[in-house]
Amino acid sequence: MKNERRRIVVTIMVCHFIAAFAALGMPPFFALILNTSLHSEATYLAGWLYVMPTFFTAISSPWWGKLADKYGKKPLLLRAQLGLAGSFLLAGFAPNIWVFFIALSLQGLLGGTFAASNAYLATVVSGTDLTRSLTLMQWSARAALVIAPAGLGLLMTVESPLELYRYLALLPLIAALFIGWLPVYQAPTATKAPMQATGKPREATSQQVYALQFAFIFATVITFPYFIPFIQADSGSVSPAIAGLLFGLPHLIYLLCAVPLSRYLGQRGLVFMLSISYLLLAASLFGQALFPSLPAVITWRIVMGFSMTIGFIGLHALIAGIVTSGNAGRTFGWFESNSKWGAVIAGLIAGTAVQMFDLRAPFFIGALTLSVAGLYLAGLAAYRLHLSNS
Repeated sequence: MKNERRRIVVTIMVCHFIAAFAALGMPPFFALILNTSLHSEATYLAGWLYVMPTFFTAISSPWWGKLADKYGKKPLLLRAQLGLAGSFLLAGFAPNIWVFFIALSLQGLLGGTFAASNAYLATVVSGTDLTRSLTLMQWSARAALVIAPAGLGLLMTVESPLELYRYLALLPLIAALFIGWLPVYQAPTATKAPMQATGKPREATSQQVYALQFAFIFATVITFPYFIPFIQADSGSVSPAIAGLLFGLPHLIYLLCAVPLSRYLGQRGLVFMLSISYLLLAASLFGQALFPSLPAVITWRIVMGFSMTIGFIGLHALIAGIVTSGNAGRTFGWFESNSKWGAVIAGLIAGTAVQMFDLRAPFFIGALTLSVAGLYLAGLAAYRLHLSNS
């Protein structure tokens, strides 16, 4: 039984990776697609197109989650993969910007493979096993984020880059085929309560988990859009390739450290662990903004990667503590929606802040957000320690 569950977790992770390969790999080339395939010089639209799938995923995820709880996690996971395939196929045959816009909107509305995959996993594993499975799912997303742009960049020499979507539509179809062979799991009766040790109080409420996740996603994503211009402005000798490597460094740290760290973290003292993570991440953002030299930025990006890794593991453990077999779809739907809203709002505020101030502004905003959240968590941990000793 244990080997079968491990096989299922690996299958879901691989299926999510191959579906995310196109979803995460194509957006960096939207400006090229607009110019080469759609014959438009309105490259400013690339930014709007970039957030369209995210925006519509934020809207649709809770709704799909409710349907998953009602009709089953596996059928809705299949629906998500097939929805991606259909939207990719429409994008591949888009004759103009408007059809491409509709295809990306449908990608957000009909996709949501991350939340759907996590909801299905919650019927297969629970407790610390679920925490590790969620860490593996985040690992697959980060791997796609690192590998896909480089891999697809090699294929962008074709006459019309947009046509790549036609072939990439095969990836979620293959994933759907593998998922179709998986069993329909029903979680044991014991997991109708939150999936943690019996009698052990929850580390956090649902509202606290969502608020902490929003702060975490918002504060990290807000630095993404302008990181490369920032590092090149303050270190003029940095080439685009080096700047791109620095951008991906925290994600690489996650890929290297998430799995081994998840074996030792995420089991106890989650609130204190998250407070350390948030405060370290805030320090790394302050450090990058205040000391933009290349050696300092490399150091702070490594610190950022470690603190991001610990933060994700902590958040996964918290959500594993509130999810049940009956509410897994809704819980992960809102978890995914909350993440997407954090990313959308971060992108909007980043653009406004840079226009009003300078390229360091997103780093300061993110650092202040994490400082407030980290201090709140530290106070909560101290308060609970005081109660336990009194």
